Amino acid sequence: MLLATGAARAQTPSLYFPPLTGTTWASATPASLGWCQTPLDSLIAFAGRKGSKSLLILKDGRMVVEQYYGTYTADSVWYWASAGKSLTGTLVGLAQQDGLLSLNDSASKYLGRWTSASRPQQRQITIHHQLTMTSGLDDTPPAPCDNESTTPGCLLYLAPPATRWAYHTGAYRTLQDVLVQASGAASITQYTNQRLANRLGMSGLWVNDVYYSRARSMARFGLFVLARGAWNGTQILDTAYFRRMTTPSQTLNRSYGYLWWLNGQPSYRLPGSQINFPGAFTPAAPADMIAALGKNDQKIYVVPSLGLVVVRQGNSAGPRTLAVSSFDNELWTRIMAVFCRPTAAAAAAEAAGFLAFPNPAPETLTLRQPAQTATAVRLTDALGREVRRQPTTGAETAVSVAALAPGLYLAQWLDANGRVLMSRQVVR
Repeated sequence: MLLATGAARAQTPSLYFPPLTGTTWASATPASLGWCQTPLDSLIAFAGRKGSKSLLILKDGRMVVEQYYGTYTADSVWYWASAGKSLTGTLVGLAQQDGLLSLNDSASKYLGRWTSASRPQQRQITIHHQLTMTSGLDDTPPAPCDNESTTPGCLLYLAPPATRWAYHTGAYRTLQDVLVQASGAASITQYTNQRLANRLGMSGLWVNDVYYSRARSMARFGLFVLARGAWNGTQILDTAYFRRMTTPSQTLNRSYGYLWWLNGQPSYRLPGSQINFPGAFTPAAPADMIAALGKNDQKIYVVPSLGLVVVRQGNSAGPRTLAVSSFDNELWTRIMAVFCRPTAAAAAAEAAGFLAFPNPAPETLTLRQPAQTATAVRLTDALGREVRRQPTTGAETAVSVAALAPGLYLAQWLDANGRVLMSRQVVR
C-alpha cells in the first residue's frame, strides 16, 4: 500500500511533544497526511461497535484521531490492565539506570520469602526472569489461587527459571514491590510519578497493582516509547535498556521483550498456552510494531516505521481475553486501509513518472521509471536494511514481496553508480 514518497533520501520527521501541562496538543488533519476519510470513518465506527471508550491516533506526535464514545470523555479514567506491565518494564529500567537494582538481582533480595519454592529455588529467580515471564513458577496454580495471585502459597515452583515461558501476572506483580523496596518510595504511584510520569505530563494511579489513567496519558507514554525513551530532546531511559526491552528477551517466546509484545517475529506464544504459533501475532500490522496489551483489549500500539501511536480503551471487543486477541488484527486491518492515497509529495513523484503499484501489493510490487536511467531497484526495511535488490528490466521491474513481513519499506531506483534517483515509501 502506497503511503508517501521523497526524493533521493527519506527524511525522518521530527516528533512533536505536547506541553507537560494544560490541554494543548497539536493536531494534523487526515487530508494533510494523505489518509482517506471513508476508511477512517469506517475505522472509528468499527471501534465504537466493538465496545471502545476511546480511540486515539498520533502521527509523529500530533493528534490525528481523538474519538470518545458514549459518556466517556477526555477527562474520564480507565484501567490499563496488563498494558501496565509495559509501564512497569520501563520503570524497572529506570531503577537499574539509577543504580537502585540490577536485573541480575534475585527478587528475594527485595521481597524476602515471596514464593512457596524452597529457598535455593527462590534465590534463582531474578528480576530479569520476572521481566521476561520466565520465572518458572506455576501460572495455573490450583484453586483458590489463580494466575493473578501474589501470595507465597499461590506462587508454586514448577520449573527452573529461564526454562519455561508462561504469561504469569502474579509473578510479574511483585515487581512493583521490588521497585518500592529498592527506591524507598512510599508507593508505586509515587515512584511512577517522580521518576517518569511527571516528566511526560502523564497523570495516573496504581490501584491494586493496576494502572488507571486518561487516554491522553496512555498516548503520552506511547509517544515516549516512539521516541525511544526520550521526551522533547531529553533522553530519559537508557538507550541500551530500551533496545533490550523492545527486542526478543529470550528464545521461548520471541514475540516478548521486557513486558512488551513484539510483532513481526517468526513465532509467538499466547497467554495460558505452551504452544508456539508461527508468524506474527498481528499479521495485519507492521512488523516493527511493539505493543502494551491488556485484558479486555486495552491497547497502546507503537509503530516506529509509520510514526504512529494508537491507543484504545474500553470493554472487551469480543470474548474476554488476556492481552493478545483477534481484535488486534481486526483493528489493524482497518488502520492500514486508511493509508489509501499518496501524499502531495507522492503525487509529485508520480507526475515525474516514478510509480510503485499495485496498492496494496500482496505478492508483487511493480516499480516504473519514466526513462530507463535506473539500472537497479532495491527495497529497504524500516531500519534501513536492504531486503531486496535486483537489476531493472526496462521501464517496469517486478519485485516479489510475498515473503516480506507486513510493514513499511522504502523502494529506491538506483543509477549505475548506486546513487538513489528516487525513493518511494510503500507498505507491504
